[in-house]
Amino acid sequence: MAMHQGLQQVFEENRESLLRYLRAHGAGDSAEDLLQELWLKAASHPGGPIASPRNYLFRAATNLMIDHRRSEFQGRRREDEWSTLADRLGNAVANDPGPDRGLDAQRRLATVERELRKLSPRALAIFREHRLEARTQRDIAARFGISASTVESDLRQAYRLLDEIRRQLDEE
Repeated sequence: MAMHQGLQQVFEENRESLLRYLRAHGAGDSAEDLLQELWLKAASHPGGPIASPRNYLFRAATNLMIDHRRSEFQGRRREDEWSTLADRLGNAVANDPGPDRGLDAQRRLATVERELRKLSPRALAIFREHRLEARTQRDIAARFGISASTVESDLRQAYRLLDEIRRQLDEE
């Protein structure tokens, strides 16, 4: 408990400096939220003495900013990819506001789901983790206990299959 109180005191003494640091490193409007997240992470530190609490907090703030930037980058990349896909579909039936749109979308979704089952269970799980859960390849590799190159290989299989599915649907 004493360590927690000492860290809290150092945090409070350096709160404004930490806030400026986060803003200076690109946190912008998220700086207050990140500072709160920083405190929650620091407060849940498992214990034991911290040689330099101030340095510890700034190092944790740096790691938090790295995670924040990575998350923003992945979000932008996902948005760009979806935009590009919509642009490539152009006047495809999926963009047609006609009455059959819902039925056609359901048929296409069923086709995609059926074709994705052709992947190995691991490749499908990795694809879902990466695309739907926005997990990094490194995180996925650690979770599955496999190498990053294996994750990349499984993702390549999934993307190749998706490209084939897209071509199939474009031909219809």
